[in-house]
Order: sequence, then structure tokens, then C-alpha cells
Amino acid sequence: MKRLLSIVTLLALAVTVRAEVIDVSESQSIQDAIKRANAGDTIKVMPGTYKESLYVDKDGIRLSGVIKDGHWPILDGENVLNDGIIVSGHNVTIERFVVRRYLGNGIMVQGANNFSILNNRVEGPGFYGIFPQYGQNGLVAYNVVSGNVTGIYVGMSKNLDVLHNESADNQDEGIETENSSQVLVEDNYSHGNAVGIVLHLIPGLPIKVAEQVVVRNNFVIKNDRGVEAKTDASSVSVIDSGTGQYPNGTGILIDAQDSSTIEGNLIEGNPSGAIYVTDQHAGQMFPVPDPKEDPYPDNNQILDNRFIGNGLKPYGRTLKLLSYLKRTQAPDLLVLGTGRGNCVLNKEALSTLGADAWSECPSGATSHAVTSMRLKEPVPSAPLTLEQKGRLAWLAVCTGCHSFSTRVMGPPMVAARAPYMGDPQKLADWIAHPTKKRADYPAMPPQSYLPPDVRLEVAKYVLEQLEP
Repeated sequence: MKRLLSIVTLLALAVTVRAEVIDVSESQSIQDAIKRANAGDTIKVMPGTYKESLYVDKDGIRLSGVIKDGHWPILDGENVLNDGIIVSGHNVTIERFVVRRYLGNGIMVQGANNFSILNNRVEGPGFYGIFPQYGQNGLVAYNVVSGNVTGIYVGMSKNLDVLHNESADNQDEGIETENSSQVLVEDNYSHGNAVGIVLHLIPGLPIKVAEQVVVRNNFVIKNDRGVEAKTDASSVSVIDSGTGQYPNGTGILIDAQDSSTIEGNLIEGNPSGAIYVTDQHAGQMFPVPDPKEDPYPDNNQILDNRFIGNGLKPYGRTLKLLSYLKRTQAPDLLVLGTGRGNCVLNKEALSTLGADAWSECPSGATSHAVTSMRLKEPVPSAPLTLEQKGRLAWLAVCTGCHSFSTRVMGPPMVAARAPYMGDPQKLADWIAHPTKKRADYPAMPPQSYLPPDVRLEVAKYVLEQLEP
């Protein structure tokens, strides 16, 4: 037994010894350091400005900025480069960077598990500031995100904590979960966005459920972006990303989400109202229904929040609705459409509209037993075949902007793939170097960082196997 323990100890020491620290100065390339790094290594990036896009495709890498005398390492896309940092390796940490002026995503996690995005400052004008997509067991904490289309966007992910972030002055949403489950959104400050926090289920994506999201102890303050320009009843605010008409000026939106808990939040000064709940039909955000999805918000709880000065200056689609009802002020809780098993704690203390079917939550109902949505043990990640990598690329990369049949950031794939049917190589080549084809959609960012064989495999999957 002693000999066995000695062997185990020696093996552990050998692993520890192999881990290295790689220093990068302003005159050097961070991407070159990533290419040299091995699992377990830490890359320390000194203060300075780095004009490159980073792709972390290895497991177990810690990419760590060094702050000296208030000076940070800055990744600057100069309004030319598309993505700041893309992570596809598992067990990766990204921390202490300023990421600014990228046109696509500031920090994106593509299909990776056990990740941490910590203490970064991500500035627009990109689509998504921080974008974990199709990942599991992640932490997004202590980041400041501003000036993007969406600040923090959790797409088709599971077992995530989004904690202690500030998301401000983003064009659409401050923090959003999309077709995601088991997410804790806590102690964040979301202000100056069009909508503070959004939980929704989008039709046409591979993940067909959105459930068990806890939104707790957040400051959701004055999400009023665009209010001055949209104060007449005929105006309807439209999300520029193409996902449809949103109730802009709202604190928290629940769109077909199930089993969410909204508790202990300070919701203040949101001109179109505090909490807005809709099903997919009443919301009219997505014109093409998904027969594999339940379009109704069920089993949601509104518990013990504080509401101050909301709904005083409704605009866009909320104003249009209230004008029809001959009301001038939006309620604390506005419900459109139907749902089952929803409840409000101390319902009589709130102003509500459309919530007659919502019951009174049981006395003492709380989410305090939920301290984290992350798993106690890391998610094991087995090596993938080339075919699996192609399907994962669709899930983790393409579905960030495309669904099969519904407009999201990009056009529905059922239409976009039509010119390439029977020629996957042509589509693979276009993925690497796309051109703008549709005036009513933003240009697709190049995906040339994906290996050629993976691009071809994802093209085959999209053309030959992809279904609603």
C-alpha cells in the first residue's frame, strides 16, 4: 500500500512540475503563447495593447492578465477584428483583460465545459460582450460589460453561475439566458440597457427547454435605452438583432421560460415596467412556432422583490398595449398570454395586469437553498470524432446567430443553406470568408479560425442532416 501511495504521489508531482507559466509582453503575440502552452499552463499577459484575436482550443489553460499601477492588458479589435477571445477548450479560465472594439463577440465560449470568465472589462460595439454558448458548468463573475448589443448572453447552456457583474448601456439586453437551464443570476447590476434581464425560449434551436433559472438579489435599474426616441403609441421598439419585438424599457422579461424564480431584486426606474411575462404567441417575437417546444411560461415564481418607480413612462410596444387599455402607467407585473402553475408572493401588494391566473405563492417560499447552479465535480469531456466536432460546431458556433426556421441574429438556416445544397465544400469555403448577402441582416463574421476539416464537416451536417 505504501509503495502504491508513493507512485501516486510521484505521478502527481510530475503533473505539477509540467505546468508552466508563460509571460507575454506588449511586443509579443498572445496567440503564439497559446500555441506553445500545454494543459495546466498559465499564460500571464503584461499591461499593454494587443491587437489580435485569440483562439484557445486547448484544455486546462489559464489566460491571466497582469495589472500594474492600474494598467491592464488591453485586447483592441480597432473596430475591424470580429472576436476578442474564443474558447473551445475545456477547463479554461480567462481573467483580467480589457476587451474592446470587436465587431462580433468580446469573449465567447464555444461548446466548452468547466470554464471561468472573471474580472474582465468588455466594451462594445460588438454583438455579445460575454457569450457562453452550448457549455456546461461555468462561472461568469466580476465582469463589467458595456456598449454591446447584449452584455452577457448565456446561450443553450446548463449549470452556470452569473454573479457580481455590471452590464450597462447595451443596445438590447443587459443579461440574457436563451434556451438555458439551471442558471443562477445573482448580485448583478444591470442598468441603462433596453431590457435589464431576459429569460427566454427561442423556437428553432436544438435545445427545446429553458427552465430553472434563479434571478436573485440583482440591481435592475433604469433600463431605458432609447426611451426618449420612442414615446408615442404608434412606435414599436424592435430588437436590432432580429429576434423580434421586445418590451423595451422593462426591468425583467420572462418569455416562455419555465420554473424560474425572481427573488430579492431591486427593480427601479424602468420606464415600461418592472416584470413582463409572455408566451411565444402573445409576445409575437418569433413568428414561426416550434412544435417541439412548449411555448408557455409555467411554474414561475415572483418572490419578495422591491419595486420603485417603474412603468411611469412606457414606450414602444408596452405603450401601445397600455394605450389600447386606456392606461397610462405600466404595472409591476404585466402578463401576456397564458401559462400554468405560476405564482406571486404577496400578490395583493403588487400592481398587476393579466396575472389573474397567477396564484399566491406559499408563505415562506424562497430560493435560498440554491447557493450555486454549478456542479460539484467538473464535467468529463471525452475526445470527439471529426463528425462530432462538426455537429458541435453547429451547436456551439452557428446557433449563436441561426436557428433552423426562425430569424435570430442571422437568417433561418432552412433558407440560408439553400444555395449550397449538394456542395458542402462551397459552404465550408464561404464560412471561412463570408460576404454580406442580405441587406436586412448584419454581415456574418468569418469563421476561418475553425480547422478546414471541421468547417467541411459542419457544412455537411448543415446541408445533409440538420432538421428542425
